[in-house]
Amino acid sequence: MNVPVYLDYHATTPVDPRVVEAMLPYFTTTFGNPSSRSHPFGWAADEAVERARQQVADLLGAKLREIVFTSGATESNNLAIRGVAALKGRGHIITAATEHKAVLDPCRRLEQEGFRVTYLTVGPDGLVDPAAVERAIAEDTILISIMAANNEIGVLQPLAAIGRIARARGVVVHTDAVQAAGKVPFDVRALGVDLASVTAHKLYGPKGVGALYVRRGSPRLDLVPLCDGGGQERGLRPGTLNVPGIVGFGRAAEIARLEMAAEAERMRGQRDRLLDGLRDRVGHLRVNGSLTERLPNNLNVAFPGVEGEALQLGLKDVAVSSGSACTSASIEPSHVLKALGLPDDLARASLRFGLGRFTTDEEIAFATEAVATLVTRLRQRLP
Repeated sequence: MNVPVYLDYHATTPVDPRVVEAMLPYFTTTFGNPSSRSHPFGWAADEAVERARQQVADLLGAKLREIVFTSGATESNNLAIRGVAALKGRGHIITAATEHKAVLDPCRRLEQEGFRVTYLTVGPDGLVDPAAVERAIAEDTILISIMAANNEIGVLQPLAAIGRIARARGVVVHTDAVQAAGKVPFDVRALGVDLASVTAHKLYGPKGVGALYVRRGSPRLDLVPLCDGGGQERGLRPGTLNVPGIVGFGRAAEIARLEMAAEAERMRGQRDRLLDGLRDRVGHLRVNGSLTERLPNNLNVAFPGVEGEALQLGLKDVAVSSGSACTSASIEPSHVLKALGLPDDLARASLRFGLGRFTTDEEIAFATEAVATLVTRLRQRLP
């Protein structure tokens, strides 16, 4: 077995070899610009882009023309949130305190520009209460942005309930679906969302390519683009398309759609064995966030009685995340874990395990032993 063991699949995933194989021709032989509509090189590239667009649409339960390709989920989130805000000019936005910074930071910027933003709290399980969303809606509410699955604690938010509330009040719903798409069933129409951000590198595709689902139909949903240019992607995201990346995204989406159920079952079993093994070996621990409403490949655990920085630095052969913003001088507690009510010391002593397509049972056993040994040793140091 190779070490270190990679259990940080929420941060990024290796590109599936089948995805690499699909991408390779578009770097060399099929290299045309899809906007070149006057010759076969451009036609071939355009056909590849549209095929990938359909593959991504199929993963999300969307229509082909509802998919806008971007450089990744951060751009998609900004296009959704700032695009709605620019169209309306003023108003009120609702989001959650546990969102990714790619949602929180655009919301904070909009506050500086005169918009009002409500940051909903979550329960100890990390879930947003739909009733709290309904209470927060005001006459001037223009957007609700709640992520589908949290990137740190893996909890699955009640999007369908939020979508029903928003539809009844005529409010647009955006979701950061980066961690959910390809891991659990995700259907934009069943959930009632109008905008959804996804990215390829979270589901075994390449970095640097993502997409925004933009609902079409009645009532019409318009966005103001972030930049202007050649009019590509219905003018919402101008610029020459990243054809190899888009092709890879499409193939990755197709594989995820076809293999999701089997992968989820396998990873859930591995995740549960990891948790049971840690409980047996270290005794007292805390699972951060709901264990029932959760991604099958996520485990976020706090280890009381352990100094956080020593825990992070002591894991040499297991690649995991602390869920914290780390600097050379200190480890800042995760804003997500703080929102759950964890004190700073327990938030710092938390680990996020992200399992993936290529995680083996042998790696789970190795990680269990390595983490348990370290936690036991660190607890012995403290009074």
